[in-house]
Amino acid sequence: MVQVDLITGFLGAGKTTFLRRYVRYLVEQGHNVCILENDFGAVNVDAMLVQDLLGDRCDLETISGGCDCDTHQRRMRTKLIAMAMRGFDRVVVEPSGIFDVDEFFDVLRDDPLDRWYRIGNVIAIVDAMLPEALSPQAEYLLASETANAGRVLLSRAPQAGPEQCRAAIAHLDRALEACKCSRKFGPEEIIAKDWADLTGDDMARIAKCGYRQASCEKLHFDAHDAFTSAYFLELGLPRAQLEKNIPSLFTDPACGNVLRVKGFVEDDGQWYELNAAADGLTAAPIPQGQQVLIVIGEGLGVTVDYKCEAWMTAEDVEKYCSVTMLPAFLKEAQKLVDAHDDDEEAHHSIQNSISDVSARLALLELMFNTSVTGNPFTVTFETLDGTIVEGVWNTTAKRIEF
Repeated sequence: MVQVDLITGFLGAGKTTFLRRYVRYLVEQGHNVCILENDFGAVNVDAMLVQDLLGDRCDLETISGGCDCDTHQRRMRTKLIAMAMRGFDRVVVEPSGIFDVDEFFDVLRDDPLDRWYRIGNVIAIVDAMLPEALSPQAEYLLASETANAGRVLLSRAPQAGPEQCRAAIAHLDRALEACKCSRKFGPEEIIAKDWADLTGDDMARIAKCGYRQASCEKLHFDAHDAFTSAYFLELGLPRAQLEKNIPSLFTDPACGNVLRVKGFVEDDGQWYELNAAADGLTAAPIPQGQQVLIVIGEGLGVTVDYKCEAWMTAEDVEKYCSVTMLPAFLKEAQKLVDAHDDDEEAHHSIQNSISDVSARLALLELMFNTSVTGNPFTVTFETLDGTIVEGVWNTTAKRIEF
């Protein structure tokens, strides 16, 4: 059976940073690994940060976009069904920071996945510089994402220092108690050291930490209502300006309760990963990126203010644009449309639908021990006049027959 490990933790805790170290260790031990990245929102930033890990023994699958619980479970299930036939012996799941860990157990204990996969390790990442005050929803996520962990790793422990590390663990204990969870972490279950100093023995213990049976009293809320995100594509702002302005998002009440800002910026031909929380911002060089900035928080009210450096009257627009600028604009717009259509990463909803269908076909083949060579599916669609027509797709003739 394929072992599935979960690396969980609240927004900005440092999951991707540890995942890189963990996956590299697994590959060095000879495992064939697939990373399953699930980011909050439509742009999967974290997937771009693991590209250098990919190779003969490591691959990547992604689930992007906020959606309801049932849809999210279905997407995860179909991904895992498709991955079951690709020769991996280890799957490492990095969910979003607002992930309901119960989904992880529910999906893997469902037929047929329970025959192909086994739950291995649950590794929880907790920020040693955890804010003292969190919303009730954030407190619940902190507890529920940690309760089943076989190990808790404190991120940024050297910067925090021993006293603040103890305060973070005490905060975690209070959050667990508030959720009526009896789980308590002993010193042997917590790693509070610089991750650069993790030894081979440390990694071996983490890779065998397992998970614990624990439950929290459910706090019912829609995570996608409680936590929202704002996306800024192709901002075109220089790195220095972003580094200067981003910290103000965490202190300006008009912006809401901003929890994390992440994204990429290009500066003089070099890409940088921007990662910010209330206590600071980092800009780390990376091989490649995408012009995107994502703000995640509660009750966001982020406004981007552009100062106009040129303007035109309505008469100017009518005089110049229709005759001079419009043809050039339409030509340039068509280029952008064509480039978008040629991009394999575009049209996520269509790609997700294709993945769902492919995974279901794969499931049928596995269940009935045969290849699906014909077309047993009935296609139902609604015509423009409202009539419901049922038919079967003829692959050769490329038409619906009824």
